[in-house]
This record gives sequence, C-alpha cells and structure tokens, in this order.
Amino acid sequence: MAVSGKRASKQFSSSTTSMASDEDLQIYCQPCDEEGTRLPAHGYCTDCKEHLCNTCFTAHRINKFTKKHTLLDATSMPKVLQQPSTSLHTGLSDDLTLPCGKHPKEIIKFYCFDHTEFLCSVCVTLEHQASSCKVNYIPDISGDIIDSKEYQVILNALNTTSDKFQQILKDVKNMTHKSNSSLKDVIGDIKKFRQEINQRLDELERQAEDAAKVIEQENNKHLKAVETACEDITKSLKISSDKVKQLNRTKQADKLFIDLKLAEKTIKDMEGKLLKLSSNDIKEHNFQSNDVMLNLFKTEKSLGTLTQKTLNTECQPVQIKSRQSSHEGKICVNTSKDEI
Repeated sequence: MAVSGKRASKQFSSSTTSMASDEDLQIYCQPCDEEGTRLPAHGYCTDCKEHLCNTCFTAHRINKFTKKHTLLDATSMPKVLQQPSTSLHTGLSDDLTLPCGKHPKEIIKFYCFDHTEFLCSVCVTLEHQASSCKVNYIPDISGDIIDSKEYQVILNALNTTSDKFQQILKDVKNMTHKSNSSLKDVIGDIKKFRQEINQRLDELERQAEDAAKVIEQENNKHLKAVETACEDITKSLKISSDKVKQLNRTKQADKLFIDLKLAEKTIKDMEGKLLKLSSNDIKEHNFQSNDVMLNLFKTEKSLGTLTQKTLNTECQPVQIKSRQSSHEGKICVNTSKDEI
C-alpha cells in the first residue's frame, strides 16, 4: 500500500493505513508489490488475505491451488492492507522443512514423478503443471512409505552398493598383492640374469629395478586412493542407511520419503564411481631376460622388458525399481486441503 503515490513500508500496520483519507488511500497488488512492481489492486482473496491486481485476480481463478478461494471485487474488497497468509496450504506437516533449491524461501511440498524432482508451490505453478507432469503433494502419498516395498528395495540397494565398494576394495587389495608379488619375482629374475654378465650390467640392473619400484609405488598409491574412496563412500552410505532406518523406525513418513528419494539419486550417482574404481590399470609383471645381452650387451640399451597383464574387476549396476510405476494414470496436484 502507498499514501500520496509513495511506496508504503511493509511494516505499516492496518491501523496506520486506516488513518489515511479516502482521497489519499491507494491499495496496491501485494504479490506484485513484493516483486517490485506497483499495480493498483483490482480485488481481494479472503483465503490468502492479499489484495490482487487485475492479472493476479484472473490468475487466482485459474490456478489449481487457488481457484476455489473466495475473491472479492474492487467494490467489496477491504480498503486497508491485510496480513497475507504464509502458505496456500494450512496444516502443513512439520516434516516438510526442506527449502526449495530454486526458491529458497519456499518449502518443498510436492514430488514430480516424471522428472523425479522435489518441488515447492512456485515450481509447480511455473514448471510442473498438472497438465504435463505427474505431481503429488508429499503428505498425500507418503502415508504408505513406512515399511513399504520401496523402503525395503532402496535400503537393500544401499546395502548392496556398500557391499560392492567393499568387494572392490578387497579385489584391488588382492590384485595389488599379486602385482607386487610379481614385481618381486621380476627383481629376482633381474638379479639372476645380472649374475651372468659383467659389471656393465650393474647400471642396467638398477634401472630395471627402479622401473619396477616406480610401478610398485604407483600401485600402492592407487590402492591408497581406492581404499580411501571406498571407505569414505561406505561411511556415507552407512550414514544414509542408518538415517532411513531411524526415520522408518520413528515413522517420520515425509522425511523418510525425501531421504529415500535422495538415497535413490545417491545410489545412481555411485554407479559412475563404481565403474571408475573398478576400471583400474593394475597389471601383473614378469621379467623377460634378453639373452642377446650375454654377447652383445655393449650395444644394447636395456636389460630386458617388463610384460604386463591387466587384472580387472567386474561390477554389476544396482537396479532400483522406480516408485513411479505404482502411480499409473492421472495424478493431480491437489492437496488434502483442496476441494475436489
């Protein structure tokens, strides 16, 4: 609201407003005013307790959430600024506290099965309308999530994914041990071959040993990196698993629904890490002596070559059945508070 054409402070009370004369009084659209646009009020919503311009007034009649609200035209609307309601949905669940990523001032209340995204009221209105998306109000669909099949599937997937990382760590340890053992044999063969030649080969021997030790260091460095990654990811997955167990045990359906969906995305993200960690370049080594060196070592530049055989691990992706399959057909964005 403004007096004499000036923008009014949001802290102005209704009593202060009522003191202005009818000639000076001008009520502006509150939604537009909050966005920095000043438009005269054309009507009033008794549910939202907000004055609306002509555009907002018309949109109020069309919007899925507000078309059942009671609207007053310009002749019937209050002549003083009213305190707007904080939400279009009363009785909002205490579990719905996660802020929207796109609209931080809004709380996530909906879930779009088509895009597997959490939504606030603004997201639904602007980007996920019922005509194109399967959107549900979370408290309306979370009631059966406690001890549900989806809970069990995702919990099992979390545990399975954690087991896969543990198996990768075990496999990499075994392969590293085998690789390092082969390198020890390489060094032994190098020493045995070295005994058959003269002092000229001492330098070449050291070069070959150094090459083997560099590979051993790289193997150990890779093992350490895989070990750290697997342990960190395993801890993270266990925290997620413990959290969903706790939410399920305490029957916090809304938080459990959200955490399960977040866990589902986390599991999918982990597939890339699983593939990356399982795709290693660890090789088994053997020393192949160069017999020609016995007679021609003066002209040769190397003591021999290290042959390699890559040791691989195989990992199958974790399959998770989408919850969307249990919501076939039309899904509207009406909440339990809206009239049908």
